[in-house]
Amino acid sequence: MIRPEGVTRVDASAAPETEGGRRGATERGRWAGLSFIALAVAMIISSATITNVAVPQIIGDLGLSSTGAQWVQESYALVFAALLLTFGRLADRLGRRRLLLIGAVLFGATSLLASAATSGPMLVGARIIQGVGGAMIFPTTLSLLNAGFRGKDRATAFAVWGATIGGMAAVGPLVGGWLTTDLSWRWAFGINIPIAAAVVAGVLAFVPESREPADRRGADVTGAVLSALGFGLLVFGLVEGRVYGWWRSTEPFVAGSWTWPFPISPVPVAFAASALALTVFVLVERARNRRGRVALLDLSLFAIPSFRNGNVAALIVSLGEFGVLFALPLWMQFVLGYSPLQTGFALLPLAAGSFAASAFASRLASSRGPAFVVRTGLALEIAGIAGLGLVVSAATPWALPVPFLFCYGMGIGLATAQLTGVILAEVPVGRSGQGSGTQSTVRQIGSALGIAVLGTLLFAGLGADLAGRLDRMGGVAPAQRDGIVSAVQRSAGGAIAGLSRTPGIAAAARESFAAGTRYAAFGAAGFLALGLLASASLGARHIREQWSGEEPGGEAERAVPAGPGDPGSPGDGPGGAGTGPEVTGNGRGR
Repeated sequence: MIRPEGVTRVDASAAPETEGGRRGATERGRWAGLSFIALAVAMIISSATITNVAVPQIIGDLGLSSTGAQWVQESYALVFAALLLTFGRLADRLGRRRLLLIGAVLFGATSLLASAATSGPMLVGARIIQGVGGAMIFPTTLSLLNAGFRGKDRATAFAVWGATIGGMAAVGPLVGGWLTTDLSWRWAFGINIPIAAAVVAGVLAFVPESREPADRRGADVTGAVLSALGFGLLVFGLVEGRVYGWWRSTEPFVAGSWTWPFPISPVPVAFAASALALTVFVLVERARNRRGRVALLDLSLFAIPSFRNGNVAALIVSLGEFGVLFALPLWMQFVLGYSPLQTGFALLPLAAGSFAASAFASRLASSRGPAFVVRTGLALEIAGIAGLGLVVSAATPWALPVPFLFCYGMGIGLATAQLTGVILAEVPVGRSGQGSGTQSTVRQIGSALGIAVLGTLLFAGLGADLAGRLDRMGGVAPAQRDGIVSAVQRSAGGAIAGLSRTPGIAAAARESFAAGTRYAAFGAAGFLALGLLASASLGARHIREQWSGEEPGGEAERAVPAGPGDPGSPGDGPGGAGTGPEVTGNGRGR
């Protein structure tokens, strides 16, 4: 077949098989491999939510300050977000399975270190290295799916991946509540050790290696450093703005024995430094792309409409999709009085909805196209989260949120997976790691921005509502009112229990926290509605055809703009023969 100039052909078919038994065994192995890839995703997602539930016990056991406890939670997220793009690119060059295995071993080893921690610094250090392992695993799981599945199987694989994310985001608090209540917070980390071992064994047995053709040498160290600084500082500012102040310092920033000495908050400084680093990063990458040198990010990927438009939609959707999950557990525990274990059970309908969606997502994608599935999922998310906003109060019965959580979970199970599949649908397999790392970074930034914006809605709404209620009650001096409002806001609702000696004030605080949660829910619904509008650009017919089945002859081809230095692209010189991605190991060549 003659390939048009400037277009990379990727042969998505498997090598011809003459023995039906061997073909069946390979197919079974491929689906077994998917189960272990999903298990790796589950380990990454649940680790964050389990840890959040365990923090109160950790504070008491290790004697952590509020700042130390905060860094136990945030250090992992910052390192994870900063390195997604770098490790996505490294996976293309070094081997996707290899990097997944290294990440799983590192994640398991640092989980052992965290479970044995005897001090706050030791635990934070383990969490930082754990973030490195997580950043190796997460984009690599996506690039392995992008390289290994086509046609109807592709929709199924991404449905499993998306349902795992949505489900584990809800199951994590349940597991964390059980572990910390009946065993110890150390098991919140220790549980990852056997899971990581199972991932390593399963991936070695069932997942074939794949990488881009080794036609060029070199590394983009400058790009890696700039991207890590830029994205890490950006996420730091978004996550920590409420704590340290968006402009002026509201709480001292402490790093070891050093304290931030300036009246201006470190947050705007982090934003400015991030903007500078990312600007220089884009300029460096553009220059390397233009010269045909190895680059961390191939900017020609953004010439692919589904990749460009899908990332814009994913950024907007992420603002509302998981940001509200920050508010719901706080409302359940500090307003409704649920224990961590009860909160986990209360969120189970969300997980059930997400797993239920995976049962028919692939069939729906095959018959109606992935863009239709994305829009259907977003519509269900909007209905679910808006319904939650309507029923949230200080005395909501446990059963009332159940249908809305289930609806919201179904929406996540449909939209998250298929939107990711659309973003990567036309990305050449040889650049799967870059594409996966980019979309994972976009989603992580969107989630951090969502937590920042929805957290601001939650606590600003809480503060204004509580101040008004206390004024209307009478008998509360302005200084006392401001102190109560500040205590409830700064503790994220934890101080409400301490107000029980004044029942009227405690009731007002619970009502106000519920009001803030409603504002956050309606804000999330608004972002999701914007995401639904942004998804209007995702309905490319040729992407739908990829989900409906293989093309005649068993080959699924994708014509995409060739990136600088892609095999077969103009000006590449020797070695540009247009070969497909190298696949080795225990799977068939692709």
